[in-house]
Amino acid sequence: MKISIYRSSQPLGILIMAALLTAGCGGKHPGAPKDRETTAQLKSFISQKTAQANDSGASPEIKQFFNAAQKGDWQAADRIFKQISTSPDRTSGKLKGPAWEDVKEVWGGLQAFYEGSEKYSQAFGRDIIQSIPPGSIYFGGTDPGRFLVTAMCPSQVKGEPFFVLTQNALADGSYLDYLHGMFDGKISLPTPKDSQKCFDDYSADAAQRMNNNQLKPGESVTRDANGQVRVSGQVSVMEINGLLVKTIFDKNPDREFYIEESFPLDWMYPQLEPHGLIMKLNRQPQATLSDEIVSQDHDYWTQYVTPIIGSWLNANTSVQEVADFAKKTYLEKNLSGFQGDPEFLNSQNTQKMFSKLRSSIAGLYAWRAHHSKDDSDKTRMAAEADFAFRQALALCPYSPEAVFRYVNFLLEQNRLTDALLIGETAAQMPPMLGNDGAALRQMIEQLKAYQHKGA
Repeated sequence: MKISIYRSSQPLGILIMAALLTAGCGGKHPGAPKDRETTAQLKSFISQKTAQANDSGASPEIKQFFNAAQKGDWQAADRIFKQISTSPDRTSGKLKGPAWEDVKEVWGGLQAFYEGSEKYSQAFGRDIIQSIPPGSIYFGGTDPGRFLVTAMCPSQVKGEPFFVLTQNALADGSYLDYLHGMFDGKISLPTPKDSQKCFDDYSADAAQRMNNNQLKPGESVTRDANGQVRVSGQVSVMEINGLLVKTIFDKNPDREFYIEESFPLDWMYPQLEPHGLIMKLNRQPQATLSDEIVSQDHDYWTQYVTPIIGSWLNANTSVQEVADFAKKTYLEKNLSGFQGDPEFLNSQNTQKMFSKLRSSIAGLYAWRAHHSKDDSDKTRMAAEADFAFRQALALCPYSPEAVFRYVNFLLEQNRLTDALLIGETAAQMPPMLGNDGAALRQMIEQLKAYQHKGA
């Protein structure tokens, strides 16, 4: 059972996901980090990035940003960042390069602490960092996955304890220049020739798929008057980024690789396995995920979310129970009987970032359930995908990615009633009211139409 706008390998909300993952965080926080260790780490991080930016020839505006950041004046730093971001020099592409990447790293790290939950921002960065062996290469896809981990590493500049990159910006030549300036001689990175090859390979593949009507949702591919292939848009850029990640992976055969997913990168799925909050990228495709790996992941996340939302959610918890919890806790703000952490409920950013981590792993299980040729393995993967998606929604019932990916999964399982329940529950959540929930409401109408047609 499938509605035409759904694809099993990509969530319907892929463009909405892009906006979610790249948008600035909202909300207010009562003040700067209070934890001494966190404060000291942020000061050290800002000092390192300030020195790096100055070595790269920082502009006067960028120096003003770093001066405010070093003084701990988040409001001023945020104001200056936004002024630079919207300035003619920035929007025209004149203001770019390594120093601007330093600004983004600092702004992103500070934003998570000053406008989110200090407790959970710290846990997010700490728990990812502690799970990754020294010397590895880590790709942080979302803003928290990149910036929080960068800010909390002892030294991103030196690659200590591992090398932090983001897969989202590899197609940007200035970002690659930034990485070369930090990591040349330590890890192997794409050359301009490599970048061009990735672009050419993607363009050729996309042109062929365009001829066969096999483009992915949101993939923009055209031919000009001379027959030249033109590609544009977020989805196409991420496809090129995916090829550049593969280039880095192949160029560093002795390194271990870990990833915090933003957009799904198809080539990775056969080689991914759950690894705590994130995923490990294995050297070779895995025929299946072992019972041990699946059990460890199941137990890890059960223990992780219990202090956050309580112990009520298990393998047998129904979709209806998840929806009831979401309405009572997130919509009605009724905490009677709630055994989790009220602080978690006070930060939408915190809810989104942990839900994102779990829905990414759920997506891996769903991919395996879809592609497995063994019926018992298909059933096993589907059960774990279902469990992980329910946890993701309990953490953030209005997350576009968690909602759309779970709905896609449920439709593949011929569970239209549950899919509609998830959509209608999400649509009631305050963040999904107004224009933010337009795509969600469109999806609900299509589900209802499909339900009526099948009645």
